[in-house]
Amino acid sequence: MLRDRHGRGLRGPLMPSVLPARKTSRQYFDELAMAVVTRIEHQVSASLNTEVSSLRHIEFAVADIPPEVTPFDADIVEDAGVPLARLFPAQPGTVAAAPRIVLYRRPIEMRSASLAEKELLIQSVLAEQLSGLLGISPDEMD
Repeated sequence: MLRDRHGRGLRGPLMPSVLPARKTSRQYFDELAMAVVTRIEHQVSASLNTEVSSLRHIEFAVADIPPEVTPFDADIVEDAGVPLARLFPAQPGTVAAAPRIVLYRRPIEMRSASLAEKELLIQSVLAEQLSGLLGISPDEMD
C-alpha cells in the first residue's frame, strides 16, 4: 500500500513490475546472450558457407550459478577456477538428445564491468564452446 509520508508525496516504485519496460538483470542477460548466439550463427554460416540450421540443433541455456563440478570436467570454460560455461554433449536415446551449452550468468557478470565487456565475454565463451563441439578453431569462430 502506498502512502504519503511527511508530505513528500506517494512512495512506491517508479515503474510497476507488471509493465514490460521493467526488466530484471536476468532478462537483460538472456536477451544479450540470445543476440550473441544469433550473431555467431550468422557468422559461422557465412564463414563456412553452410546454412544457419547447422547450429539449430544445439540448445543454449542460462543458469545463475554453476553447480559443483569435479576438477576433471573437460567441457567447462573456467576463469580462475570458476566455471563460466559448460557443454553437455548429446546423449542419443535420452531426453537430452541435443548438445547443450549452459552459460553461468553471475560469474560472467562479475567479470565484466560494462555491457560491452559482458557481450565480448559471452561471445568468447560461446566461441570456445562451439569450437570444441564443431571441430573448428576458436579463431574461426571470432
